[in-house]
Amino acid sequence: MPISATIITLNEGDNIADCLAALDFVDEIIVLDSGSSDQTEELCRACPKVRFYHQEWLGYGRQKNRAAELARHDLILNVDADERVSPQLRRSIEQFDSSSFAAARMARENYFGRRWIRHCGWYPDYSIRLYDRRRCSFSERAVHESLQTAGAVATLAGNLVHYTYNGVGDYLERMNRYSTLAAEEYHRAGKTAGLLRMLVKPVATFIKMYLLRRGFLDGRTGLVLSLLYAVYTFCKYAKLSELNAEEHRK
Repeated sequence: MPISATIITLNEGDNIADCLAALDFVDEIIVLDSGSSDQTEELCRACPKVRFYHQEWLGYGRQKNRAAELARHDLILNVDADERVSPQLRRSIEQFDSSSFAAARMARENYFGRRWIRHCGWYPDYSIRLYDRRRCSFSERAVHESLQTAGAVATLAGNLVHYTYNGVGDYLERMNRYSTLAAEEYHRAGKTAGLLRMLVKPVATFIKMYLLRRGFLDGRTGLVLSLLYAVYTFCKYAKLSELNAEEHRK
């Protein structure tokens, strides 16, 4: 089957060119942008395979589903601008049997700064990214969306290289946004966050990443990453506690 790649973007000028270059084997690339003010659009329109669209932000899941709707082909390869299809993964995608499987998952090779994180639960970090849109779609969550499939899922050889965070500063900047989205989603679902949860959950996150998932084998970076995720967990539940308190005062 012909393949349509989909990418959602916002100010991805530093990433998008390399991402597009690694997708030269697909039949078309749908870029759905939510208001970039940098060179993202210019770089995308310079690529002959790109069809560039504007869409006000709908949330991660809905935005990705909208990008799939705009594609000409039913077999969708969804990637982020900071991801690169490796040569081995490309060969696996080209050999994918779409008659037997509704989707395919692939390992992600996640980087923190310049270091490939092989532990902390960051590898192989399988993610379903190749799918038949007639049988699959993304959950419409505000954050941490996942692909819902109706059919068998294959596992492809090769890694999807993911330049996750440039460093601590980049992580902290995005953590504020992601923790807010997660807290709002929990609040809508009726969840609460007491003092005990705010204390226990971050500690549990650190123990899981650094000890159970052997983050200590990633050296100093593994320690930093495990601590950062513990801070994210605390912020998420602290913000949820604020939302619950605000609702109670109304």
